[in-house]
Amino acid sequence: QVQLVESGGGLVQAGESLRLSCAASGSFFRINAMGWYLQAPGKQRELVATITRAGTANYADSVKGRFTISRDNAKNTVYLQMNSLKPEDAGVYYCAAEILHYGVGLPRDYWGQGAQVTVSS
Repeated sequence: QVQLVESGGGLVQAGESLRLSCAASGSFFRINAMGWYLQAPGKQRELVATITRAGTANYADSVKGRFTISRDNAKNTVYLQMNSLKPEDAGVYYCAAEILHYGVGLPRDYWGQGAQVTVSS
């Protein structure tokens, strides 16, 4: 059973920083891409950033230059460093991972339970 557990959410003021972490546990062969998604109140879940196993990152235009995604493959963990936070960055942040299991040809997508980020103006 694979689990993704996020941590690091909280309440900050605009302009401050937060760092989210997401650790994968369980039995699997390899984690391919990992990413972070934001579901703001009343909106659909949207991509924030993704990172390949090799470390190539991709960002939503709204966070470029402010957020940095990184990962530690040895720890099966992905991070999201969020700087210069704005009220519009608030919502529930979900991590996602594309995981390849032993003996199974196609990878499966897994999601964390979400981490609440609140940004006051």
